[in-house]
Amino acid sequence: MKKLFLYVLFLSCLSSCVTTKQMTYFQGEPIGKSEIYKLNNEPYRLQVNDILYIDIKADNSEIVSLFKSSGNVNSNSANKGGGLYFSGYTVDRHGNIRIPYIGDLNVLGYTENEVRKKIEGELSKFLKNPELVFVTVKLAGISFIVTGEVGSPGTINLLQNQVSIIDAIANAGEISQLGNRENVTLIRKTLDGVKKYQLNLTKIEIFDSANFYIQPNDIIYVAPLRQKSWGTGTTGLQTFSTVVTVLSFLVSSVLLVKNL
Repeated sequence: MKKLFLYVLFLSCLSSCVTTKQMTYFQGEPIGKSEIYKLNNEPYRLQVNDILYIDIKADNSEIVSLFKSSGNVNSNSANKGGGLYFSGYTVDRHGNIRIPYIGDLNVLGYTENEVRKKIEGELSKFLKNPELVFVTVKLAGISFIVTGEVGSPGTINLLQNQVSIIDAIANAGEISQLGNRENVTLIRKTLDGVKKYQLNLTKIEIFDSANFYIQPNDIIYVAPLRQKSWGTGTTGLQTFSTVVTVLSFLVSSVLLVKNL
């Protein structure tokens, strides 16, 4: 009975604690490629609720100012990211943005470069020398949601042109000890519908994934390890203490019933 007890205790500890392999990122070695490898880096196409930063410059600042939003964001508030919510151009549910004098301009499914060309075309109807006007169109940061087993779940906005899955996880407070790094789900709403991808952050191959770079409005979910539902702990010592406590309770209960 003693041997059986020790054997069960050993197996319980071994199977319940989180291993180093489960917590280690980027395992393996990069594979050399004989030809140039290009990541899937198609330009992002705008969706409803995206916010655009649009800036128009020209020698005649008075004329250009007519086409700017009255609440145009200054550089300080733009760097903080919050100002663009009020002064940027939000894509409405019809896929339009509203620009002074130009009016509604449909941008749904267009890239930043295509929107810039559309604005330049509209400005040419009002200006004598439209070629002297410089238009800048940029997405007002990349917003995404990280939830599940991370340190700080929630909505995050990064003022970057590209955000990798590593950037996203790092800005969410890292994956917890009970988070499954082998099972990170990326949910993406596209013009073709909702798509779902599974990512394994423990393998070096993640850097070659077509979904290494996330897109605006992506949802990243980190699933828990099975150890969390068991409640046995993450380390061998925690697991050992939990198992001993449970077995002690069972033994005490059996002895108590026998003595009744």
